[in-house]
Amino acid sequence: MKKNFRPSVAKPVPDRRVREFLTWLAAERNASPRTVVTYRTAIEAFRRFRPVGLWTTLSADDYRAWMLDMMDRKMARTSVRLRLSALRAFHSFLLVRNEVKKNVLRDVQLPKSRRPLPRFMTPPQVEELIAAPEKSEKSQQAATWAAARDTAIIELFYSTGMRISELAGLDVGDVDVIGETARVTGKGGRERICPVGGPALVAISRYRQAARAHSGPLFLNKSRRRLSARNIWAMIRKRLVEAGLPSNLSPHKLRHSFATHLLDNGADLRSVQALLGHASLSTTQIYTHVTVERLKRAYESAHPRA
Repeated sequence: MKKNFRPSVAKPVPDRRVREFLTWLAAERNASPRTVVTYRTAIEAFRRFRPVGLWTTLSADDYRAWMLDMMDRKMARTSVRLRLSALRAFHSFLLVRNEVKKNVLRDVQLPKSRRPLPRFMTPPQVEELIAAPEKSEKSQQAATWAAARDTAIIELFYSTGMRISELAGLDVGDVDVIGETARVTGKGGRERICPVGGPALVAISRYRQAARAHSGPLFLNKSRRRLSARNIWAMIRKRLVEAGLPSNLSPHKLRHSFATHLLDNGADLRSVQALLGHASLSTTQIYTHVTVERLKRAYESAHPRA
């Protein structure tokens, strides 16, 4: 349990119920500070729209009016859904504590989200990206362990599909070279075991030997401190440029590529869900749309009567 949690250092939360809810999110649900701030922002946005005396006086129509107001202001549907979901979670908290008699937001239908299909890299593009650090090193004639580190990061990223924050949080002991697995701590503090492919294990071993990384954080910066997620993001963007790959292939596309390539080669959806660390199968299902779209294009271009 997290102790002495403060929802925000900027200003105190005036409403006791909101303050207790935010504290509960962090302490009991292991919500990240960013998630807590997001929920607080949503509640404060609603309070500005409809000043609240007692939460028990609110109806579903109050929230429908707020939803329509946000949509009239051209707010993205994903943002509208996120804000309403935050208030729904808050009302569920109040209901459990007998502060309200009903979660009125259960009667409010959230706007349907229009999730764009995730963009991904092709296998040849992934190979080009993996080769970029060593090519750059040879062209600069500078043998550094940083190139070995970058290769290991990209290999591990593509081999496991883990989130960039998860990769940054790895310690040396989290990668079992003998068992060919990595222990990953995901959202909400949930742990999962990810299989790691041979090329990634070889790259990690080469990097650890070059960097003399025998304990503590797995991936180090020049000061031999843990490489941050922001540093990893910037490094991959740099390597994308060096490989001559499109600039819109952000680092997160490696995660999308991992999932898409697995499904393309026959992996079942439940297995991909477990590997990605998705709490809900519906989150993983977006990747099936990608493979179906590719199948359609292949069918239309190859079948004589498509």
